[in-house]
Amino acid sequence: MNHTYSVLFWLQNHKTSKKTGEAPISARITINGKRAEISTGKKVLPEKWSVMAGKVKGNSEEARIINRHLGNMKLKLDKIHDRLEEDEQFISSQILKNMYFGKNSEQHSLIELFKYHNEQIKAQIGQGYSAGTLERYETSFKHLRGYIKHHFKREDFLLNELNYAFITEFEFYLKSVKHIGHNTTMKYLRNFKKIVLLALKNEWIDRDPFARYQMSLKEVKKDYLTKEELSALYEKDFSIERLEHVRDIFLFCCYTGLAYTDVKKLTPENISKGLDGEYWIFVDRTKTGTSSNVPLLPVANEIMKKYESHPMTLNSGNLLPVISNQKMNAYLKEMGELCGITKNITFHMARHSFATTVTLSNGVAIETVSSMLGHKNLKTTQIYAKVVQEKVSQDMKKLKEVLSAGSKPAINQ
Repeated sequence: MNHTYSVLFWLQNHKTSKKTGEAPISARITINGKRAEISTGKKVLPEKWSVMAGKVKGNSEEARIINRHLGNMKLKLDKIHDRLEEDEQFISSQILKNMYFGKNSEQHSLIELFKYHNEQIKAQIGQGYSAGTLERYETSFKHLRGYIKHHFKREDFLLNELNYAFITEFEFYLKSVKHIGHNTTMKYLRNFKKIVLLALKNEWIDRDPFARYQMSLKEVKKDYLTKEELSALYEKDFSIERLEHVRDIFLFCCYTGLAYTDVKKLTPENISKGLDGEYWIFVDRTKTGTSSNVPLLPVANEIMKKYESHPMTLNSGNLLPVISNQKMNAYLKEMGELCGITKNITFHMARHSFATTVTLSNGVAIETVSSMLGHKNLKTTQIYAKVVQEKVSQDMKKLKEVLSAGSKPAINQ
């Protein structure tokens, strides 16, 4: 990881001895703006010290002895720094100071390690990581820091202090103090666990505090739009242009299965003919990095052509005039009300609608749907299949009630 590193020798004039008139010399290690101070054990009269050079002036025996000592300290610190860098280890000013005095990795800081991890993610955005991934880790880091301040009244926590109780209390803090739901809490803890595993791999801790901790997600119902609701959206004639744009982009995703981040970055280059001679969308999902290749269905194709000459698409080079996700969701609620849809429509509901109403409900194989959605695991797609099964079951119950109310049909007449 790229980082800044410097060692500066300076005179602590505020500690000048009244008896001898000498001031102590300190070494200041700075890494990424964070400092750690080391006493050199040497003192000198302030008038003999060169602030610019960071050493004693002149060529006297005293100057040679002190400057040689400072040079040896710098050389030792540089060697420790270079060794850590070559081994791709986590480096901080405090760690460098500890290792200079022969202390081991027990002094590694949890906050500094989490910062280091997030800086690594930030440096790799667009090269395996997305801005959304960084945002999720930054939010996890913010909650962890808040927990340490709230529960321990401290600014930081040492890695060797981590234990099972730290994790369970962190979970309690997220749920009771921050009022965060169970599944989101589990996601934050999963992000935190990655940091702990990083410490384990680097042998900065000798046991996994997560070893006895069980993570579990509660099943959440995936809400989606029905065939009738999709038709209501499609057929609605909006007098407000912004609502029409939002409706079109939402419907485009209902018929392609694309998430917001993926449709936002879509360009005409993502559209090309497949082996069947028909037009397809070829895109790598921002969230997972997996390919999501989807045939361009008639409704999606119609919307795409509608915005070919739109000023916003011509200026941006994108396929559709996509606005911010926050505005999109706000306008979707307004749009839903105008269409008589009582559900709380969010943009991600388009992806759910593609999986359930558009594909699985129409007999498309679950393996095909999984591939088009860019899922890494078929189990992720099976959630939608279960939703479809529940809908079929409900419809069949209604049919049974209708049949039970009337006369039974004749058999083998």
